[in-house]
Amino acid sequence: MATPVSEPVAANEAGRFAPHGDIAPTTRSASSSLWDFLSGVRYSEALERYGTLVARILLSQIFLLSGVMKIVDWSGTEAQMAGRSMFWIPFFHVAAMLVELGAGLSILLGYKARLGALILFLFLIPVTLTFHNFWTYTDPKEQQVNMLFFMHNLTLMGGLLLIMIVGPGRFSLDLWRRSSA
Repeated sequence: MATPVSEPVAANEAGRFAPHGDIAPTTRSASSSLWDFLSGVRYSEALERYGTLVARILLSQIFLLSGVMKIVDWSGTEAQMAGRSMFWIPFFHVAAMLVELGAGLSILLGYKARLGALILFLFLIPVTLTFHNFWTYTDPKEQQVNMLFFMHNLTLMGGLLLIMIVGPGRFSLDLWRRSSA
């Protein structure tokens, strides 16, 4: 059985995280490999290779869909904004749509993904405080629903923070452009 690696983890040139002194791949049983992965002894090559791509695809979908829905249901979006006593509704409607679509595509494609994640992170702060201020509701059901949406947005912010830290990963336009230059 492999001994745990206690050295710090660092990113290499490709933005991949791996322990210093990687353990060479060997033939191992599935249960042994799973245990090593879960205990932090080894990492999964497939997870390292495709994990950031899958994470970017999953995380970007909510922003892309929300941006498209702001186009599809234009009047409904503006009515929801008016219900929150927002001002400059046409401006903020178009700005929100452009931020969600532009930064969502940035994350999906891995093109300036760290910048896209930062923009969405900052965008979510006022959105969360304006649209999901659960503490202002008196009805317990509405309070609970909005608290869940509030927590949902905090979770999205955590995923965006990870993209800012780790970067877009191996399968990204940023890395493709660097390798072709």
